[in-house]
Amino acid sequence: MLILGPVLKRLIRHGTLTVIEADGRSRVFGTKEQGWPDLTLRLMDKKVPGFLARNPSLGLGEAFMDDRVRIEGGDIMDFISFVRANNPWERAGDIDNPGPLRKLWLNIVGRVDRVNARAASRRNVAHHYDLDDRLYDLFLDPLRQYSCAYWADGVTTLEEAQHAKVEHIAAKLALRPGHRVLDIGCGWGGLAIQLHKLTGASVHGITLSKEQLAYAKGWAAREGVDGQVTFSLTDYRDVTDHYDRIVSVGMFEHVGVPNFGAYFQKCHDILAEDGVMLMHTIGRVGPPSVTDDFTRKYIFPGGYIPAMSETVAAIEPNRLMVTDVEVLRRHYAPTLRAWYERCVANKDKIEALFDARFYRMWLFYLSGAATAFEHADMVNFQFQLVRHRDSLPLTRDYIGTEEASLRARRLAAAGADNDADGTKVFQFDANSRTSAGAG
Repeated sequence: MLILGPVLKRLIRHGTLTVIEADGRSRVFGTKEQGWPDLTLRLMDKKVPGFLARNPSLGLGEAFMDDRVRIEGGDIMDFISFVRANNPWERAGDIDNPGPLRKLWLNIVGRVDRVNARAASRRNVAHHYDLDDRLYDLFLDPLRQYSCAYWADGVTTLEEAQHAKVEHIAAKLALRPGHRVLDIGCGWGGLAIQLHKLTGASVHGITLSKEQLAYAKGWAAREGVDGQVTFSLTDYRDVTDHYDRIVSVGMFEHVGVPNFGAYFQKCHDILAEDGVMLMHTIGRVGPPSVTDDFTRKYIFPGGYIPAMSETVAAIEPNRLMVTDVEVLRRHYAPTLRAWYERCVANKDKIEALFDARFYRMWLFYLSGAATAFEHADMVNFQFQLVRHRDSLPLTRDYIGTEEASLRARRLAAAGADNDADGTKVFQFDANSRTSAGAG
């Protein structure tokens, strides 16, 4: 506690944290305050304090995974939220300011880890997305959207928020029947299939995950859309066909900083002259940084959260015009909390698929991510890009008009099918297509 104590004293000011050591000694950090919790961190062996002090982020995650620390008075989500709320990004809290030696090490490791050459890209994708497929059924929505949902006014469920996200993207792309769309990093295929059903566009999805590819192909076949929605195991660098629209959701985080320029050059080269691209990515509101040790080691090896500055710097030399940027500040937090709650509800099933250590690791990952969007420097960016400045209307009013039309038609169709959750998607009907938008 000689090292850990001063760290906790700096981090905890509002509310109280009682730390109970393995020998029963306890110490209280912070001050009781209305609206702030009083939590207890129980250390299960005498080596834990030093283990935590050496690398708090990775140390806490591994100690929690190994049941060497336990949270009392709340759960791991409550605990990480409590610490982050005491140290918000807006106040440049201590939690976001590693010492100079630590910062140097993170920069060295970060630069090496995020190169993402071709072989590494496939390995990194498989590490996370080729997990037992049944895991994702336990916490994702029926569209299998493993990315930030869109919590528009009045949206209260994860299912509706993910539909709202797809409709928001479809509206920004100004999709029309006959458009050829490339979905870079297509996941399990839910976005591609739903975009086709909403708009009549044909969609080709590419992925580096063999498990996701098999699932996506099977899903398209079951829906009877495999003639218009296709998938392949393809690296974006190998795409040669041309497309009217490009969409990429949750993939740019895996590109690797040294590849940013090549990524946007490829997108420029395969996008039609009057085409539109929509890129949805997690981003950081501060300057470029590094991936934290826990995420890099256990969750997304090779992953990197880009700053807006370095993203725009990579776009500019490649003759792509940024026509719209939307910053989704908090939308990922309720998405992640919904996933967390569903994982907690399915604790026994997850432990049966993997083990208790994996279950605790997964909760720690979701907790850290959710609270990063609530208190740290994480947001989501949606970049709309074109090759020609007249590819879209002069104002963005068409986005809201189109979005509302898509949502109304989906809900009407869902009501006709007696599906209160709106999870049953409808087949595109050219006769009901609105004329809002351009392209």
